[in-house]
Amino acid sequence: MLTIGVDIGGTKVAAGVVDDDGTVIAQALKPTPADRPDQVAATVAEVVRELAQGREIEAVGVGAAGFVDETRSIVRFAPNLAWREEPLQKKISGLIGLPVVIENDANAMAWGEARFGAGRGQSHIVCITLGTGIGGGFVFDGKLFRGHWGMGAELGHMQVVPNGRLCGCGQIGCWEQYASGNALVAEARHIAAVQPKRAEILLGLAGGTIEGEEVTEAAKLGDEASLLAFAGLADWLGQGMADLAAVLDPGCFIVGGGVSRAAEFFIDRARETFAQRLTGRGHRPLAEIRLAELGASAGVVGAADLARLR
Repeated sequence: MLTIGVDIGGTKVAAGVVDDDGTVIAQALKPTPADRPDQVAATVAEVVRELAQGREIEAVGVGAAGFVDETRSIVRFAPNLAWREEPLQKKISGLIGLPVVIENDANAMAWGEARFGAGRGQSHIVCITLGTGIGGGFVFDGKLFRGHWGMGAELGHMQVVPNGRLCGCGQIGCWEQYASGNALVAEARHIAAVQPKRAEILLGLAGGTIEGEEVTEAAKLGDEASLLAFAGLADWLGQGMADLAAVLDPGCFIVGGGVSRAAEFFIDRARETFAQRLTGRGHRPLAEIRLAELGASAGVVGAADLARLR
């Protein structure tokens, strides 16, 4: 059975045709009209039609960066996209004439990794996606945990710093303001502004506004400011995982998302911080901390499989 998985991000709509084994056999990509929510469904429909040509598609799964309701049809709220009570399932289904399942994008990624990636063989998984913000997904006893209203695992919006940085969700001090791609860039910019000598390589690469790619490239060249920014991200990531372990006691954390491509600069330190901050350390097993295996395809594969299991 072939299904199509769609991953709607803040900048791009990625889609793929996926078979029963989780193999992506065709892919397509289009820019996300992030500031025009009424056009997102049309963009998804366009990419689905493109991929469905000459193929028998059973259903479509859509991973959306927002709070998806318990019926898997409405995006109640999206911190980084202009969705408010968006009936996304009805809109897309009406445009393509196929069954559609909407799921939070990090939940879809977690399911893809649990079924076909780094989570195979694990029964209790917490998946953390480090991108523009932080997403999360829980798979317990082989089932995707969504919560009573379908909005569980919004890890990025745990408050970790009272009266901290303002977050796109409207609250303050959220975890994603300290351990995400945006947080990494903000910290690098701050260090470069107050101590430019520690950021000479980074400033030379950026030439103007510092972005994530420059921070990673500068870190490869030994830039002190960039390495400090990654160290800060690692400490916040490790602390957050220790807090989650105290509540959920998973056997495995899976770290994915775009920032994980630069894991060489933070994952070992995050593991060390996790072990140091873990409640009851020395008297309990340490959860494994693995990097996601499916890369950018995880959300597509997960969404497609969830559509198959609808």
